[in-house]
Amino acid sequence: MKYVRILRDETPVWGVLQGDTVRTLTCPPYEGVCYDGGSLPLSACTLLAPCEATKIVCVGKNYYDHAMEMGEGVPAQPLLFLKAPNTINHPEGTVHAPDFVQRLDYEGELAVVVRRRAKDVKAEDFADYVLGYTCLNDVTARDIQKGDGQWSRGKSMDGFAPMGPLVTDEVNPADLGVETRLNGTVVQSGRTSQFITPLGELFAFITASMTLEPGDVVATGTPAGIGPMKPGDTVEVEIEGIGVLRSRVV
Repeated sequence: MKYVRILRDETPVWGVLQGDTVRTLTCPPYEGVCYDGGSLPLSACTLLAPCEATKIVCVGKNYYDHAMEMGEGVPAQPLLFLKAPNTINHPEGTVHAPDFVQRLDYEGELAVVVRRRAKDVKAEDFADYVLGYTCLNDVTARDIQKGDGQWSRGKSMDGFAPMGPLVTDEVNPADLGVETRLNGTVVQSGRTSQFITPLGELFAFITASMTLEPGDVVATGTPAGIGPMKPGDTVEVEIEGIGVLRSRVV
C-alpha cells in the first residue's frame, strides 16, 4: 500500500493513496487499515510528513563512497545518531537554518517508518516491524557538526528532516536507486544495495539498544556527493518506486 498523511479541515489524517485518490482512515495504519468512508483527489491535498516519530534514528557512513569522502574510513559497526522530533518537515516545505550556520548540507536517504514496537529484533524478521519506506533529507549544519565534535545540534535544528511524499511497502528496499538533485543537477546517486550494513542487521543493531515505537523513523545513510545548499536553492530527493521529496531553502 501507499500511505500518506494529509491536512483535512486543518486536521492531520492518514490515508491510502489509490491512483490519484486518497481514501482517508479513522486512525494511523500501524495496527491495520480502517477507512472512514471519505476520499479526496490527491491534487487537492496538502501532504504532511508520513510519520509520527518519537525519534529519528540515523545511520552515519553506511555507503562506502560516502565514508571515504568524509575522510574517516569505514566504521567498524553502524554509527548511530538521533534527530529530534522538531526536525520533522513536510514535502514541498521550506528549510531554514539560523543565521549563525555557515554551511548547510543536503543528504538524500532512504528512510524506514516503523509499524509496531520493536525491541531485540532478529535481522531476518525486520520486515515484520516496517510500515513502509519513504524519502528523507538529513539536512545538516556541517560547520556546527564539525565544530561541536558531536552531532546533536548540527543535525537537530528545526525542520532539518524533510520526509515524504508518501510511505510505501510496495518496494524492495534491498536495491533501490537513491538520487539527490540540487536545482535540477544530480549531485548524489547510489543504490541501497551498496549499504555497508543492510537493513535487517541495522534493525537488529538498533533494537538491541533502544526500543523503536510505531511511527519512529530509521534513516539509512546517504551516498557520496554531499554538499552545500543556500537560500533560493531547491533540493529534490528521489527514490525509485517511492517518489520525489522536494524542499526549498529559504
